[in-house]
Amino acid sequence: MEILVFKTSVVNQLSVKTLKPELDRLAGKGKWNFDLSDCDNILRIASEKVNPEKAIQLLDYFGFACSELSDEVPSDTTLSQLERC
Repeated sequence: MEILVFKTSVVNQLSVKTLKPELDRLAGKGKWNFDLSDCDNILRIASEKVNPEKAIQLLDYFGFACSELSDEVPSDTTLSQLERC
């Protein structure tokens, strides 16, 4: 199973509640979550079938920014850049 990680502009539980039915359809119930305490308002989706573009398009449809985050850190990244939150 792959875990996709996205930076979003979702900032509150009301927005999460609005997105819930669509994310349940996209990824399956219980296979996604938001971390709104993170400065990037992270959305994680655990799935074998979800295309990252579908998730981005879904959030865009509801007026939220969404971009996939890479799990690779560029070699020239400093510790202070990683601790920006």
